[in-house]
Amino acid sequence: MQININGKSHDLPDVDPDMPLLWALRDLLGLVGAKYGCGVAQCGACTVWLDDMPVRSCQLPLGAITGRDVTTIEGLAGDALHPVQDAWIAHDVAQCGYCQAGQIMSAAALLKRNPNPSLEAIEGAMAGNICRCGTYSRIVDAIQTASTQLQSLSFYEVGQGTPERQSDDGVSA
Repeated sequence: MQININGKSHDLPDVDPDMPLLWALRDLLGLVGAKYGCGVAQCGACTVWLDDMPVRSCQLPLGAITGRDVTTIEGLAGDALHPVQDAWIAHDVAQCGYCQAGQIMSAAALLKRNPNPSLEAIEGAMAGNICRCGTYSRIVDAIQTASTQLQSLSFYEVGQGTPERQSDDGVSA
């Protein structure tokens, strides 16, 4: 079976097509960002993107992703941090950190679809992600900060780090 993860094709011979994507990511490919939380697609710790839409990898069989693109937290931004990851750090969102990859993947998917979401849209998009530490207000604040940052970046700058700004006299700021 061949699957596409983070822009790379992976051949997984002799793999059961019913194997959940989460186990293939963690056990076969060494991509451990997505976590096992509940195993019934209710907590969001295992969230990845399937064709740019957030899905729960603990219940997604490998057979359902053939020919489709999967993005994990490891492939979200390339060499730099994604603006959502920057905002997570700036707002000190993580406490235990267990749910954070899933939270970030859901938040980044929301901002990809809607770069300027309302509070209600943020709460709706994040409703399926559980944070046992209860950092929900910081999560919302971080998403709003990332939204502002993304609106100031061009499409090509996302994932490439913050661009240098030049002052009126042409000097990099």
